[in-house]
Amino acid sequence: MTMNEKIEVGSAPSEGSITDEAIAQARAMIGLHLRPEGPYLQDASLDTLTTFCNGIGDVNPLFRNEEHGRNSRLGAMVGHPMFPMAFGWVGRTRWGLPGVHGFYAGSDWELFRYLRPGDRVSAVERVLGIEEKQSRFSGRLVLQYVEASYVNQNGDLIARAIGTCTRHERKAAREAGKYKDIRKSRYSDEELQAIEAAILREESEIRGAEVRYFEDVQEGDLLPPIVRGPLTLLDTLGFLVASGRGHTHGIVLRGAVKHPGHYFRNPEAGGGVEYTGIGHHRETAAREVGVPGTYDYGPQRSSWMCSLVTNWMGDAGILRRIRTEMRRFNTVGDTTWCKGKISRKYIRDGHALVDIELWAENQRGEITTPGLATVILPSRNPELSVAFDGAGLDLGLPTVR
Repeated sequence: MTMNEKIEVGSAPSEGSITDEAIAQARAMIGLHLRPEGPYLQDASLDTLTTFCNGIGDVNPLFRNEEHGRNSRLGAMVGHPMFPMAFGWVGRTRWGLPGVHGFYAGSDWELFRYLRPGDRVSAVERVLGIEEKQSRFSGRLVLQYVEASYVNQNGDLIARAIGTCTRHERKAAREAGKYKDIRKSRYSDEELQAIEAAILREESEIRGAEVRYFEDVQEGDLLPPIVRGPLTLLDTLGFLVASGRGHTHGIVLRGAVKHPGHYFRNPEAGGGVEYTGIGHHRETAAREVGVPGTYDYGPQRSSWMCSLVTNWMGDAGILRRIRTEMRRFNTVGDTTWCKGKISRKYIRDGHALVDIELWAENQRGEITTPGLATVILPSRNPELSVAFDGAGLDLGLPTVR
């Protein structure tokens, strides 16, 4: 581009439509390997692993304390299971349906090995499928599914994740007004004290080095809940930093030159260029896509649900699968209570497993994030395997699910 050429970026997010032709073009991409979204953070180091934990509010010493890790059964501090998200947010809007707004809708992770300081992450992301539905939020919508396989520098599979994105016409979402009656929460001093007491209590409830045995767990047992909120702008910005996504100035402008449909000139910034996802930080932009206010990042919320499980299972437990679905928006001022219950315990291929029903509730009592998890626990039964990671267990899950 020369100095005299005009940068073709609109004055507002583009208003694309979901048409039969656009859906057909997107469907033709099934099986395509996508270019890496970033990558953003590839190197697992003491600093990047700890910073990621800071960005999701995780205080588990296994993921942030070098001395604790060295003294653990794993022999080293390891990465939070959701750290591969810092390479690229699986499920993010990146293919098909130009100008149609997208929201991260959830992910389903199979976890095979821990990341350790010194590891370097790479990934292959491919398109799995597309599905058309109707919703109260925007009428006609499209669900898009991708799969990311994350490996370390030795080619060992770290994790495989299916990411889901929902695509909505911005105009239709605004006009439907599903969330028009939602008001920002106001808390009493007593309510804030209760929330903050629960947050500060979390560290003392982390299982840590104390082994949680399969035989001591019963179906119906509840996990100690964890709390995130009230959500602030600092929380969402902190997750961006933790994920290595601090693009500014000319880096943003070059992105707009290359992909003008993903950016716009915001009058609130004097005509400066901003990404169409700025609704996470600007209320006016959020309202343009039918959301009542600035809202959280879905991958951050998925990570909170993961922390609920890893806090409970302890250093000796192994998180083998976790699935979360974003069902409602979590806007600034909302408080999220992450909860879980043991739904099943069983033996599979010599491993002692528990399935966990997960859900997150906001302060209005609405379930915003249902989910599930599968954990390998140590057993007192000497006939069963001793596991240090999840690579030796096949859950038999279909690729598309």
